[in-house]
Amino acid sequence: METEETPARWEGLPSWLLGQTAGHAHRLVGDGFSSVGARGYHYRLLATLEDFGPASQAALGRRSGIHLSDMVAAINELADLGLVERAPDPADRRRNIISPTPAGRRQLRRLEKRLAECQDELLAPLSPQERQGLTESLARLVDHHNRRTGTPEEPGR
Repeated sequence: METEETPARWEGLPSWLLGQTAGHAHRLVGDGFSSVGARGYHYRLLATLEDFGPASQAALGRRSGIHLSDMVAAINELADLGLVERAPDPADRRRNIISPTPAGRRQLRRLEKRLAECQDELLAPLSPQERQGLTESLARLVDHHNRRTGTPEEPGR
């Protein structure tokens, strides 16, 4: 009879453990956002608008780390839901400026609440001190590898 065990050769490797944890995190956050009718891109765009203010699609893409090809669809979804609005840029009428609506700000609060709940669920077995230590260690790893590759930090992760 065969068992479905992970080979010991890799089950303790940090890279494998990080990958497994990332999969759980992605599922938890995706399900959490879905429960309030949203997606990760929605959170990233609304949070970027709140942090930096109204912006063009190109600036939003750079600041949020969302590729331009995904940006238009995400903004269209938010606009259709009444969470953002487009207005012509007074400095360049060919460009639109995206701004959050009051409903968009309220949705951001809901998404932040769900995200906090997802973080709690993901890190449930860890003490507050362990959570802080893990977060600091992961931030150091991301910073180190971003500096080595010249990759900017991806917001919202």
